[in-house]
Amino acid sequence: MRRLPATSVSYGIEFFADIGFHAATTVMAVYFVQEVGLNPLELVLLGTVFEATIFLFEIPTGVIADTFSRRASVILGLSLEGVAAIATGLTESYPLLLAAAVIWGIAATCMSGAYEAWITDEVGLERVGRVFLRNAQFAYAGAIIGALAGVGVAMWDLGAALIFGGAITLATALVCIVVMPEHGFQRKPASERLGAWRDVKATAVAGGRLIRAERLLLIIVAITFFIGAASEGVDRLWEAHLIRDVGLPDLFGLDPVVWFGLINAVGLLAGIVITSLLIPRFEHADNTALARALMVLTAVVSASVLVFGLAMGFAVALAAYMVARLARRITEPLYLTWLNRNIEDSSVRATVTSMVSQTGAVGEVAGGPGVGAIGTFVSLRAALVVAGVLLSPAVALYARAVRHGGKEPELEHLPEAV
Repeated sequence: MRRLPATSVSYGIEFFADIGFHAATTVMAVYFVQEVGLNPLELVLLGTVFEATIFLFEIPTGVIADTFSRRASVILGLSLEGVAAIATGLTESYPLLLAAAVIWGIAATCMSGAYEAWITDEVGLERVGRVFLRNAQFAYAGAIIGALAGVGVAMWDLGAALIFGGAITLATALVCIVVMPEHGFQRKPASERLGAWRDVKATAVAGGRLIRAERLLLIIVAITFFIGAASEGVDRLWEAHLIRDVGLPDLFGLDPVVWFGLINAVGLLAGIVITSLLIPRFEHADNTALARALMVLTAVVSASVLVFGLAMGFAVALAAYMVARLARRITEPLYLTWLNRNIEDSSVRATVTSMVSQTGAVGEVAGGPGVGAIGTFVSLRAALVVAGVLLSPAVALYARAVRHGGKEPELEHLPEAV
């Protein structure tokens, strides 16, 4: 079977991988809370282990992708993600759930950087903004199907929904082995290779040097840290907050898992519509426009999380959460476009993206346990308010980038080494 065009494969990965991911994750929190009986601290610690794994593996996997093959890294990441979801659905043992979180973390690092670098080099910098936005649409569509399918399976058995989602993701990886091309990246000729370890080291050093030399990349690193510090609390505690603090309405006797499936589906449908409006506006946007949009969206997320944490009624809490969720999802393709357009050296694109992503993991490890402890020993409301406040520095840093036209003044002297 011949390889397909890179854009078709990218859209397919977004669609089918999101079916698998959302089939599993839509019901995962309910599985953890109702089936396994985890408390807020245990919920956040699962995320902390996941992020700590990303911290340890993010740069090595990004460097390996830039040194050997981005395609292979993406396929490995999808495979491990499928295995992790299946393993999570098969056990209620907390130590085994922690082990599955480690596998999921390694999977995320194999995808992170490598996937964005692969598609950027396959289609070119000028086209990649549109591709990222179109990817978001396919991801939304896949997520809707995955969320509904996951809920359907979960009505029979919660763990089975995770197994189902993992199987879809694993199947996506197997198909990619056959159809996924790689023309934009070429490994160095054998005559120019220094040896496996020295090649890896040279790529890591080059990526680190580029980040240190580019002030804008340093700003992006700082932004990613604060977003990571805030996101862990929201991602791990929002379902528990709706179940325990706000309360789900007794509407037609709907089970909590059905409520969360409906919430996900409505949010994703709204995402498809809004992303369609963004494509003509931002596919050729310059750095200033991208930075300004990211600043506004991050401010909206911060305010919405604060309202969500403080809301007493279901309608207000749901509206605030949906706004925060939608703004976060819209941010992703714009952020990826802004970042990749400012990585001028294609040979270290996956490495630099991984290094930037690693700071998000550092932020989640730094902020997650504290937010989880506040949720356990004070209240879930207090934890979510803290998460909203943690986004304030990111808004300020985006504002700085806007003042400089979405870029930063060049450094006078480039560093010699990392």
